[in-house]
Amino acid sequence: MKSYLSEFIGTALLLAIVAGSGIMGETLGAGNAAVALLGNSIATGAGLYVLITLLGPISGAHFNPVVSLMFWKLGHLDLKKMLGYWVCQFTGAIAGIWLTHLMFSLPIIQESTKVRAGLGIWASEFISTLVLLSVIRIGDKEAKDRVPMLVALTVTAGYWFTSSTFFANPAVALARSFTNTFVGIAPSDVLGFVIAELLAALVIVGIFSFSKQKS
Repeated sequence: MKSYLSEFIGTALLLAIVAGSGIMGETLGAGNAAVALLGNSIATGAGLYVLITLLGPISGAHFNPVVSLMFWKLGHLDLKKMLGYWVCQFTGAIAGIWLTHLMFSLPIIQESTKVRAGLGIWASEFISTLVLLSVIRIGDKEAKDRVPMLVALTVTAGYWFTSSTFFANPAVALARSFTNTFVGIAPSDVLGFVIAELLAALVIVGIFSFSKQKS
């Protein structure tokens, strides 16, 4: 149960950091999107570093269904635990959004109207997920003690070099459709993100599985 609780709390806090810093950045930036994104990316990277460092030894600090999928396919996680992680990640992500709305005195139940769609956006999410999973997998093998820093810096950079702002996480994509704030995504656009993320996960799993067999 400790690992499931870790995934729930970690994912909830991650979304609270993402959404809360987005609201704060947009408010203090007085409409300057670059300032808002800068605050959002720095806070997310810093928060991820802390969460992965503290919760990694408990659950692996996945906070992401495609990360759990990758480790399941590579034999590091059994099916029951992966499915349990998925439940905790999706529910935790939505809980984190609602917690943020509560902290900022906003309506708890919302629906985003921010359009995030198109070939460029979907390609961006595919590439973002490829990059994130590669960093996690290679880091786990070659620089395990540096994984928190590697992931945090990758996500911080990803906010700026991808057109989709580096969601790379189906639970994050779904949860962000429940907030009509700076980080929101229209519910109708979530499926495109999730498909791109899952396709990237399958590609990465295929590459690493083939490499494992060859070695």
